[in-house]
Amino acid sequence: MSTENNWKTLSEKTVYENPWLELSHREVINPSGNNGIYGLVKFKNLAIAVIPIDEQGNIYLVGQFRYAINEYSWEIPEGGGAMDGEPLDAAKRELKEETGLIANRWSELGRIHTSNSATNEEGFMFVAEELVQDEAEPEETEQLQVRKVPLFEAVDMVMRSEITDSLSVCAILKLARLRGI
Repeated sequence: MSTENNWKTLSEKTVYENPWLELSHREVINPSGNNGIYGLVKFKNLAIAVIPIDEQGNIYLVGQFRYAINEYSWEIPEGGGAMDGEPLDAAKRELKEETGLIANRWSELGRIHTSNSATNEEGFMFVAEELVQDEAEPEETEQLQVRKVPLFEAVDMVMRSEITDSLSVCAILKLARLRGI
């Protein structure tokens, strides 16, 4: 089976754009050779996610109301990073901004595509350890609660669909697997 691109773009039109994303409408020839359409959301930032974990195996979650889904969401600290920047630098900024935590040890947990059927968004996940508490500096759009839970409890929250954010689900389950939980 071929792994080559079997789509052909006939035309592309930007139908909406703001500082964070661009939505385009595309006329295409699909893999079956038929004419079709495709809507694509291009993000202008990388998705960045951090699991801060302390010496006792507790992780820190942040809770906030998410406008896009009209629900309150528990998730790991996350945000955006410049496309041409270092994802780790963005992870350090987001961790401090949302929780006030500073980590002395960092490791990359992996990379994901958050919803590759409709967007090109690429996410980077990190683990932050050797934590020191400082003051949080949330953005004006963020009214955050911080909650400390054992990693195994966060896994249970994922399994009960209490944590549904894709970066959070992926990072929590991946870290739990790596830690034998």
